Amino acid sequence: MKAIATRGATDINAAGAFEAIDTDIAEPTELDLRVRIDALAVNPVDTKVRAGALGELEQPTILGWDAVGKVEAVGDEVENFKVGDRVYYAGQVDRPGCDAEQQIVDSRLVAHAPERLSDEQAAAMPLTALTAWEGLFDKLGLQMAPDAHSERTLLVINGAGGVGSSVIQLARRLTGIHVIATASRAESIDWCKKLGAHEVIDHHELVSALKAAGHDTVDYIFNCHDIGVHWQNMVDAIRPLGRIVAIAETEQSVDLNALQPKAATFSWEFMFARALHGYHPERQGEILAKLATLLDDGRIQSTLGDVIGPLNVDNLTEAHRRLEAGHTIGKLVLTAIE
Repeated sequence: MKAIATRGATDINAAGAFEAIDTDIAEPTELDLRVRIDALAVNPVDTKVRAGALGELEQPTILGWDAVGKVEAVGDEVENFKVGDRVYYAGQVDRPGCDAEQQIVDSRLVAHAPERLSDEQAAAMPLTALTAWEGLFDKLGLQMAPDAHSERTLLVINGAGGVGSSVIQLARRLTGIHVIATASRAESIDWCKKLGAHEVIDHHELVSALKAAGHDTVDYIFNCHDIGVHWQNMVDAIRPLGRIVAIAETEQSVDLNALQPKAATFSWEFMFARALHGYHPERQGEILAKLATLLDDGRIQSTLGDVIGPLNVDNLTEAHRRLEAGHTIGKLVLTAIE
C-alpha cells in the first residue's frame, strides 16, 4: 500500500518532513473496515502530531483524520456496512491515519457519506463537524429546536476556520441562537456571513468590538483558537452562569479562578476522546449519519475551502505549511494518492 508518512518534524520546511512509503495493511477484524481513500482533509491536529504533540515519532507515521472512500473489506462483527459502501469518518488519533491509499478504521466511527456531496466536499466535514456538534450539544448543552435559544447569544471565536465554519452553521440552522463570529479579513468576514453568522466582529479588539455591536456579554462562547490568547476576553465577555467550550490548548498560563465570580462553566472539546477511551464511540457514527442527512437536505453546506491536488509529498507539505501559516478559510482537501 502506498502512503505518505512522517518521522516527525517541528519545521515543515525541513528536508524529509514527509516521505512516500510502501507498507502492508492488514485485513480488518471484528468491528473494523478497510477503506480505499478517495479524498482526505488536513487539520491542525495533523500538524501538531507531526511536531511531537503525542511524543516523538521514531517510526514512519501515517497522519490524517478526515476521509471519504469506499469499503473494500469488513470485519466479522460489522453489521451496518458492506463492501462497496461509500463512507466518511474522522477515525482515531492513535491508529494510522488516512494519508494513504487505504486505511483500517473502527466501523463505529463511520457513517455513509452524504450522497449529494463530491468526495472532496464530504472529506472536508467529519472531524470539524463532529467537534462542532459535540461542543454545541454535549458541552454547551444547546437544544435542537428552531426557537430554543432565540433570546440567547453565541460567540464563535475564529469563525472562518474549519471548526468555526461548522459551529456557525449548526448553531444557526438547528438552535435559533444569535450567532456572533469573529474574523478580521474581508474574505473571512464574508465567509462567516455566508454560513449564517448574524454578526461578525474583529477578534483583535474583541471585547470592545462586542460592546460596539451592542453586546456587553454573551451567553455562550465556542473558542476555536488558542485559549491563552483569548482567556481574558472570554472572562470579560461571558455572562454570569454562562458556558464556554474550547478546542485548542495553550502554552500560556491561564487563571481558571477568574471565572469563579461569574460561576461560569469552562469545558474542553476533544473529538478523539471517545475513541481513545472507548467511551461510546458509536455516538460519532450516529452524529455523522445525522450530519449526512443535513448536508443532503441542504440545511448545512460543506466547509471545503480549497482542493490542493492529489496526495503526494509536495501537496501534503503545502497543506501543512498553509495551516501553520494561518489565514486559511474552511478546509484544505487532497484527492486520492498518486
